[in-house]
Amino acid sequence: MAVNLKRLAVLFFKSTFKQNCVILRNFSATCGVENLQEFQKWQNGGGIFHQSACIDSTALLEVGAIVHSNAVLGANVCIGSGTVVGPAVTIGQSTKIGYNVALSNCIIGDSCIIHSGVCIGQDGFGFFVDEHGKMMKKPQMLNARIGDHVEIGANTCIDRGSWRDTVIGDHSKIDNLVQIGHNVIIGKSCMLCGQAGIAGSVTIGDYVTLGGRVAVRDHVSIASKVRLAANSCVTKDIGESGDYGGFPAVPICEWRRQVAKQCRISKKGIL
Repeated sequence: MAVNLKRLAVLFFKSTFKQNCVILRNFSATCGVENLQEFQKWQNGGGIFHQSACIDSTALLEVGAIVHSNAVLGANVCIGSGTVVGPAVTIGQSTKIGYNVALSNCIIGDSCIIHSGVCIGQDGFGFFVDEHGKMMKKPQMLNARIGDHVEIGANTCIDRGSWRDTVIGDHSKIDNLVQIGHNVIIGKSCMLCGQAGIAGSVTIGDYVTLGGRVAVRDHVSIASKVRLAANSCVTKDIGESGDYGGFPAVPICEWRRQVAKQCRISKKGIL
């Protein structure tokens, strides 16, 4: 029994070593890192980190996790397998990062929960047509800043800023499969339900709730303490607190009257 356990342990460490090597080679090819000797194995969990990274001794880097140069990881941070922490990313204390998360160009606060598959800090969707009719990319040079006690659901994407940082306020909660575009500012204690989509340069106040599949067009503002019904579409500024719904989004009572009127017209048409 003891011999079998030793063999299993040896096989496990060999497979772990091979896995880390493959991940590191792929990572270096993607990010242009040439000197692999600058990466070392972290003693707590078996992940890999760049020697210039600043990592608290209590942090856990699971096997397959990679921490890039000049990153900062606070006390009791947990990084799941397959996660890549990009250059100069800062993660606050007691934050938990799930599996296969991609972090770049971002600052994450304390006591956050980032679920598997989340991407934070990638380029926003910004292009323009030049004088020759070619599609050109707008520079995306700023960061994404995530506040304290924020929870972000699986496979959500939060773009970095182009003319201002993308900001998620403290205590906000974001569901799975949510898209937050570049330059978006979201206040504190907001709730964004699944498949909500927020276009670039939107400003959202505090205590705002977006129902499932709510869409918000670019460059609009939403006041604090607004609630939007599922499948609503915000096409212009919402300046007063309250409940809204519909396409385009209007005060909830007006939307209900619209729906009731359509039902009456439809019934008359059938009769």
